[in-house]
Amino acid sequence: MPTIALKIDVDTYVGTRDGVPRLLEIFDRFGIKGTFYFSMGPDNSGKAIRRIFTRKGFLRKMLRTRAPSVYGLRTLMYGVLLPPPIIADKVPHVLRETEARGHEVGIHCWDHVKWHDLLPWIPRNMIALELGRAFALFEEILNRRAKTTAAPGWTVTADSLEIQDALYLTYCSDSRGIHPFYPVMDDRRFHTLQIPTTLPTMDELLGENGITAETVNDHYLSLIQPGLNVHTIHAELEGGVLSPVFIDLLERLQAKGCRFVTLAEAAEEAHRGEIPCCRLAMGELLGRAGEVAIQGKMTREPRKKIRD
Repeated sequence: MPTIALKIDVDTYVGTRDGVPRLLEIFDRFGIKGTFYFSMGPDNSGKAIRRIFTRKGFLRKMLRTRAPSVYGLRTLMYGVLLPPPIIADKVPHVLRETEARGHEVGIHCWDHVKWHDLLPWIPRNMIALELGRAFALFEEILNRRAKTTAAPGWTVTADSLEIQDALYLTYCSDSRGIHPFYPVMDDRRFHTLQIPTTLPTMDELLGENGITAETVNDHYLSLIQPGLNVHTIHAELEGGVLSPVFIDLLERLQAKGCRFVTLAEAAEEAHRGEIPCCRLAMGELLGRAGEVAIQGKMTREPRKKIRD
């Protein structure tokens, strides 16, 4: 039986305020639980404009996915012409409501654009500060420590993975790949389990190879494999203008007999077997501007994580 884990990345203030509540209603309708990753700090979406000059294919992607109409003009001015709102501080009730409805809640980042665009040049102590600020606000809002994180844009470095290890997280979801693994990067072996996204995202598919909103779900169903399938959606897309497309996908997945789990449940199931160590490296992915962390070949022997 195919198993579907829904990972929800929440990148912006508007996505948190409007997209997440809409997704909660959709999940309630289908009786599904997901794993939500919230951007906690400033919404600097407007600063992403510099990617036009630094990331090949970024402008084409923005036009292909109709980004201005998806994100809204105001969001595209945050951090440039408008002061950036501190997302979780502005709408803490959204995080509380998400957890109250039984969904898993984790941290996406403090500053999404800063992490996504500048991580390789951020000193390790500043990476720790970025995550520390996000963890502090998360704990203030939900009265507990975060147990999982997911890097913006699937962007990691060996230093960011080392800091995650120091936080004693249950698992992370920072990568693209095919199955759960322990990462090895720059010849450094890390101990926080990775649950990678296995399916392409909606914004990677739309407008590519003739795929439209009317045909994208046919493509998704052709990609579903037996075992674990991790599908990342975005509050700004599937919780916004593409919500009817997402509802159709859920209907078709349920009709197919798919089982839905949270990423925490997927991690727990992974621990019942042997978990390999695999290389992790930044590389290009079809349909996405810039590089992402991609699961590579297995290294050394598989191992079973020692648990208390």
